[in-house]
Amino acid sequence: MFFILPSVTDRRFNHNSVAQLWYFVKCVYFGLSAYQIRSGYPTRVLGNFLTKSHNYLNLFLFQGFRMVPFLTELRAVMDWVWTDTTLSLSSWICVEDIYAHTFVLKCWRESERRYPQPRGQKKKRVVKYGMGGLIVLLLICIVWFPLLFMSLVKSVAGVVNKPLDVSLTITLGGYQPIFTMSAQQNQLKDLNEEDYQAFISLYRYTPNALQFFEAYTKEDVTVAELEGSSNSLWTISPPSRQYLSQVLGQDEDFPLTISWTIQRNLSLGAKAELASGKHVTYLDDDTRLNLIHLLSGNTSTPVVIGQVFPCFMRAPSDSNAKPIEQLYTEDSYKDIQIALERSTSRSGELQEWWIVDQPAHSLTPTRNPASVIGRRRAGLELFVFSDKVSPPSLGFLAGYGIMGLYASVVLVIGKFVREFFSGISHSLMFEELPCVDRILKLCTDIFLVRETGELELEEELYAKLIFLYRSPETLIKWTRRTY
Repeated sequence: MFFILPSVTDRRFNHNSVAQLWYFVKCVYFGLSAYQIRSGYPTRVLGNFLTKSHNYLNLFLFQGFRMVPFLTELRAVMDWVWTDTTLSLSSWICVEDIYAHTFVLKCWRESERRYPQPRGQKKKRVVKYGMGGLIVLLLICIVWFPLLFMSLVKSVAGVVNKPLDVSLTITLGGYQPIFTMSAQQNQLKDLNEEDYQAFISLYRYTPNALQFFEAYTKEDVTVAELEGSSNSLWTISPPSRQYLSQVLGQDEDFPLTISWTIQRNLSLGAKAELASGKHVTYLDDDTRLNLIHLLSGNTSTPVVIGQVFPCFMRAPSDSNAKPIEQLYTEDSYKDIQIALERSTSRSGELQEWWIVDQPAHSLTPTRNPASVIGRRRAGLELFVFSDKVSPPSLGFLAGYGIMGLYASVVLVIGKFVREFFSGISHSLMFEELPCVDRILKLCTDIFLVRETGELELEEELYAKLIFLYRSPETLIKWTRRTY
């Protein structure tokens, strides 16, 4: 400790707190061992060492000793293995249990004798509100624990799970998508405080939107800037292209589908890595006619499709990403305009791709709308509101949800609490014993004759103890208080 250990660890003893603690424990151990050797070893062991006195200290220490997992069972089995006895293991455990229960009753009877309660006197308010009020508060906390935990773990200790990738796809009918684009890394922008406040001010007269903003901060908002040009060529076959034009001219309910996918970091606590959704709208007659002219090449003017683009998206921790209806004025989505670009490759092959853009009136201004419109390129802006997720340290609780917490925590605790409030009548006969001195002495006699080797007498005393607990009339006579 003082020479070899410092040379190995290169740390002096007075700078090594672990070595100092170990040295202190060993000093206490050797001191107690020396005192035991000086006093001599006991020739007879009668009962537990904590049952020598009947006061509150011994009572709570003994109950704490019995609450340690497997300690009581291990001690009982080891004593039965290495002690000469005629009792079986179940009978041995029965005697130990009766002795422990009798000792607890003896401690409570002693406390009642030392601090008597006068007859006919009501309980004091300090006792009622101190004990009863604490129990009521504890039960209310247990019932409300899942709701409070789930609401506070994300709002107070929640972790912002920003999107890693935002993808958007536009499809005409059931044909090949006309537009696919993803936003990653530098295309995912964060709002500063000035931009966020300017964004909120747009809805200062909309109570539903302001209520929605209370659950989010600027760190939770990500602006995905999607490039206007599709990242893939439109390689539709000529027959399908001709059939598409025919369907646009004949079908009155021609759908346009916008689908989106938001990818998050699953290791931060999200329930699903991908959150997706889609919105389907049906084109009007004018829009379908303009699309026919655009497909045939008669015009290159972009086609405006109204109220189709949900630019405000909420990304919860699950797999459903839905538009935020509170942020759309007049319950309508944003307009977009689409155009079909054509070019010829060096080999003379015709190449086509779609360009999607938001009109000026469809943009969401943050600081200066004029400057934003003047410097922007063709593309789409998607505002993603990411819900906070529980930190990984609390993920084992928050991952089950409210119903899971109720089933695993509240119901389990409630089952144990119910045991203290029910079934009392079945054990009343053995709990309300006025005087347990004779029973305690009988258990001590069993321990004594076992130590002296009187095994036949031990068996007779055990049979007497079992008969006593089987006969209510005899138990009443034995536990009658003597004055």
